[in-house]
Amino acid sequence: MMLRYLATLALLVFGATAVPAHAATIQIVMENLVISPAEVSAKVGDTIEWVNKDVLAHTATAKNSDFDVTIAPKKTVKSVLTKAGTIDYYCRYHPNMKAVLTIAP
Repeated sequence: MMLRYLATLALLVFGATAVPAHAATIQIVMENLVISPAEVSAKVGDTIEWVNKDVLAHTATAKNSDFDVTIAPKKTVKSVLTKAGTIDYYCRYHPNMKAVLTIAP
């Protein structure tokens, strides 16, 4: 009985450490020609949900060319982060809309 208990306990402990952390979904909103939040921290594997609440189209265009997402008016686009780094990005249509995405490995 005690051996079965210890075996079950060991399985739970070691099994729990083998389970990867779940990826997060992070929402970035474009509204009134502003990107909010302007600074976001995320991890590789996380999903960015780009939400455009404006009546104008926007983009999330990385200055280093890592991504270029177009978001139609009143629409949401999702993208999964695949590369670590600190990325400055902006809207190609409205260059005053700027933000920073820091992606940890």
